[in-house]
Amino acid sequence: MSNHFLFYLGKISAQIVLDFLYFPLWWYSTGLLRLLKSLGLFLQERWMVIGAGVWLKNIFVPMYGQRDFTSRAISFFIRLFQIIFRFIAFIFFILLSLLGVFAWIAFPVVVVVLIFNKIF
Repeated sequence: MSNHFLFYLGKISAQIVLDFLYFPLWWYSTGLLRLLKSLGLFLQERWMVIGAGVWLKNIFVPMYGQRDFTSRAISFFIRLFQIIFRFIAFIFFILLSLLGVFAWIAFPVVVVVLIFNKIF
């Protein structure tokens, strides 16, 4: 009886129902944690690519080894300009990540609402 088609059909059907019921729990727990970890790694990578920390660390170091007042002033303002725009770019990536989290949270709710609107 254990090799019978109906036996496996019952097991497969039960597993499908359990997976369907477990999906919302997974989506808002394990799935959300995985998304947050991925976005954390994404933001770390963007921070390294943008390099604002390096610019901030070297803001008072004169460029090209020129140590006179004019070169120091030009270097300071160029680096300040770079830091401001690099931080703006990083804030854009943070906002993009937050939009992704909000979309992740809202997606199942929107799908259910659209299904009920279509049915009723």
